[in-house]
Amino acid sequence: MKITSELLNEMKQFTFKIGLLFFVLMLASFDYKGDTGTYSLTIEVHETRNSKGVVQFALYNKDGSIPDEKYVNYYKLLTANIIDGSSSVTFKHLPVGTYVINILHDENKNGEIDKGFILPKEGLGFSNYESLGITNRPKYSKASFELNSDMTIEIKVIYM
Repeated sequence: MKITSELLNEMKQFTFKIGLLFFVLMLASFDYKGDTGTYSLTIEVHETRNSKGVVQFALYNKDGSIPDEKYVNYYKLLTANIIDGSSSVTFKHLPVGTYVINILHDENKNGEIDKGFILPKEGLGFSNYESLGITNRPKYSKASFELNSDMTIEIKVIYM
């Protein structure tokens, strides 16, 4: 059998088409999901009593990690300035899970909860809490929430 240039061109085109089809099928078989499985969590604080200092945002992901007066048990910690009585941060690339937010209006920027005789002098707040007191102390089970998508949460700052 004699191979003509026309037959050779047809064989090259056929081989190219088969190769292209193989390449497209291989690409389609990959299950690329990018950065799914991680999410962003934005926390907003409004109505601080003044714009002094910063708001400290502590993120917790383990039961029993709050209350955390010395801020040693947190998973991630961010601070942000206060502008016109409001502040916010975004925690990025968080895996699906159960979390708690604790905020501190740190008026003197020392990273600690300053107290008077017994009660805090600066504002505090926790996810899912509108008030704090002797009978309403922060508990992980009450303050926790599930993160399985990008979320924005507003935390009320509580002054005692």
